[in-house]
Amino acid sequence: MQTIVIGHKNPDMDSICSAIGYAELKRLTGNTDVIAARAGNTNERIDFVLHKFGVDAPELITDLSPRVRDVMADEVISITADSSIYEAIQLIEHKQLRGVPVIDGQFHCLGLLSAFKVLHHLVPSRDDTASARVVTAALEEIFHTFAGRMIQGEPALEERDYLLLVGAMGQESFKKRVLRYEGRRVVVILGDREEIQMEAIRAGAAAVVVTGDTPVSAEVLEAAKKHGTTIATSPYDTATTVLLARGAVKVGRKLDSEFVSFPPDALLAAARDEAAPSAQFIFPVIDEGRLVGILSKSDFLKTVPRQLILVDHNELSQAVTGADTLPIVEILDHHRLGGISTHSPILFWNHPVGSASTIVAMCFDQLGVPIPKHIAGLLMAGLISDTLNLSSPTATPVDARILERLAAIAETEPARLAEEIFSVGSPLLTMTPEQAIAADCKEYSEANVRFSVSQIEEISFSHFHKKQKALTEALNAHCRACGYLFATLMVTDINTQNSLLLVCGAEAFLHRIDYPRLAHNQWDLKGVVSRKKQLLPYLLDRLHGMRPE
Repeated sequence: MQTIVIGHKNPDMDSICSAIGYAELKRLTGNTDVIAARAGNTNERIDFVLHKFGVDAPELITDLSPRVRDVMADEVISITADSSIYEAIQLIEHKQLRGVPVIDGQFHCLGLLSAFKVLHHLVPSRDDTASARVVTAALEEIFHTFAGRMIQGEPALEERDYLLLVGAMGQESFKKRVLRYEGRRVVVILGDREEIQMEAIRAGAAAVVVTGDTPVSAEVLEAAKKHGTTIATSPYDTATTVLLARGAVKVGRKLDSEFVSFPPDALLAAARDEAAPSAQFIFPVIDEGRLVGILSKSDFLKTVPRQLILVDHNELSQAVTGADTLPIVEILDHHRLGGISTHSPILFWNHPVGSASTIVAMCFDQLGVPIPKHIAGLLMAGLISDTLNLSSPTATPVDARILERLAAIAETEPARLAEEIFSVGSPLLTMTPEQAIAADCKEYSEANVRFSVSQIEEISFSHFHKKQKALTEALNAHCRACGYLFATLMVTDINTQNSLLLVCGAEAFLHRIDYPRLAHNQWDLKGVVSRKKQLLPYLLDRLHGMRPE
């Protein structure tokens, strides 16, 4: 079972660093199959910190919805189209299968061969008995199915239509019967009845098979040589030999070429809906034309071998797509409770501190595990970024104590690291307006409406006024595209500890905002720097005070 430690969509520094740190703690405490992941792209500041402490970016995972590849069998039992039905029977019986996919030499799936189709071939209905006597195969392949031994004639390797005729009657009756098939390639199968053997040879039979490993006389062999008839023997009785001979037909002639298949990345839920009404026994999984797996209906009941640990969020609206389809086994967060529910009890540590990185550091302490130097540096960066180096109202004495300890381990001075982080890449200069809004955007659901709150940090507002119009237009488009009641962007000056707020959406809500208004969509937020502790509670208060329409 793989455990994925992942932060929220549109990840910020704290989301990335806390995921990496907690995944490392899990590995250090004996959990081997654990990875850190991110639900969105990094930015220049995050990349700087990762490079500074020598850590690769976590794996990008934008959708964890179960896929066909999660439950398919990738060790495929198949058979080639040029194999015989006899070989297919042996495979199906040995592996206890309901059927097999049929492939060519390049592993392209040509169709399906079901055990039912094989059974119908070997035991046809009464209406099909005439056609059931015809075997399309090479003569040598017919002999091979019953371990026959050719004692007269040359092996015929060409695939042709052969009619199987049992010589189980008197000479005169047989003579009349065989004459009905004059001009056709007849294989006569019989025991040690020499007079019938000779009659078959004189009638121009393509081959005579003598069953029971009984000896064939010199006279018969001489006559066969003269008339160009092949003679073979079978170790089995006549009935068994006939049954086995019918297995010489190539699989390619009996496959079902119309079938439902899925690509490995198909959503499991969609594949389940498509497969449910189908009578098909298996479903080939095909990638770029090649057979890479098999899916049966019972596979849809399998547990997907993944589970989640959420850090820095606890609301599904902020979680990676598909999080609701997998078991969530732990949550480490420092935000409001978002109404998440789980099927089983889980470890849920929700602590009112300034960052998720703070909580991860506390987990190391709680378990008595020393924090590696590079992890201490990352957790410092996450804490500093989320608390604006302890200047945010979200910062607590616990954050200050943890930061001091991390700094000692990482041998890094917090003020210097903060300066380095915030001096890297102004979001307003390095991102498009759309990217700036999406970079650290959180979606919320409250009072039956949805809205989003984005935030970027700058070292001054000098670039904001040039971008204000474009930002407002992009925010308005974002609000409409997502169907929100409103969407906000808070631009924070980390030096002055003030913010500017852009809001687009319902006019009724905009009129509820009572901060000093600078423009139709812009407000001045003096002393406001925290989305979690200052802006979000304010927006929720404004929302709850709206009169229902």
